[in-house]
Amino acid sequence: LIMVGWISLFAGDFHLLNIPNSDGKVTPAVIEKALENSGFFISANTEMNGPFKIQFQQTDFSVFNLLTAYHKQYSSDLVKSHPDGGIFVPMGFGIYQKAGDKELHVSILTASAMEKIAGFKAKEFAIIEREALNALKKVLPNLKVTESANSLPSTGPLLSKFTKSTDTSSWKSDKEQVEIMIEDGLKPAGFVMSNFTDFNSAMTENNAVSPFDFYDTYSICKLKVIYNVAKTRPEAAAFAPCTLMVYKSKNDDHIVLGFPGVYNWMSSARIESPEAKAVLMQAQKDFEAVLQTTVE
Repeated sequence: LIMVGWISLFAGDFHLLNIPNSDGKVTPAVIEKALENSGFFISANTEMNGPFKIQFQQTDFSVFNLLTAYHKQYSSDLVKSHPDGGIFVPMGFGIYQKAGDKELHVSILTASAMEKIAGFKAKEFAIIEREALNALKKVLPNLKVTESANSLPSTGPLLSKFTKSTDTSSWKSDKEQVEIMIEDGLKPAGFVMSNFTDFNSAMTENNAVSPFDFYDTYSICKLKVIYNVAKTRPEAAAFAPCTLMVYKSKNDDHIVLGFPGVYNWMSSARIESPEAKAVLMQAQKDFEAVLQTTVE
């Protein structure tokens, strides 16, 4: 187990977009279309109020969607030069409006927050940030962008990584074993895989060359976590679903697995609710256990 952290910069980690929406005309579909028209691939746009009502018999929101997307060009550039950038392929856009609220809100991680979590600096983070903000400003002229409050000091590693040894003759079978172990381990622990991305295929479009034998990402969520955190910190929806990267670079003798830890939620979204922290830490423990079993 390799746990990688980054010193907290004590700065606000979210762009908070506030859109007048008393008439309900600005919908998650509007956000999706704006991003799509600006070069983003939409991985999922999942409505959460239905699942909230089914499992918890209530919701505080008139709108609560988890949208995940990646930029077709710049996310590929990022991952080719910095493999661990795949923890943001796709990246999250939290879309929410509380019952009775006259504004729709969208939360997006800042470029500096993504650098802090990934543990490296790359120009693509700022470019992707710019493209996302400009896409929404273009179609939502009344949009106002603010920054979240300063993040709390992190109490644990922001990026959790695991490695599994392999070689040129066995990596294909090892890849299949990893996939089976992940998928078989998620459900008993209460996780749902909302999306799967074969990002290597995206990186090799138009005869482009990839430095990887494979590069997959899994979008993983746990409804109990999202529901409890949203009670006090709905902006943390930008972290959901969590992206699990699984890749092997060409000529390397190991498979890498990694995901942003729940310590990001607690730090960036300033989560201090005991109930929310408890479900987050249990999710971290359960997710680590699945991956530890996978690489053994």
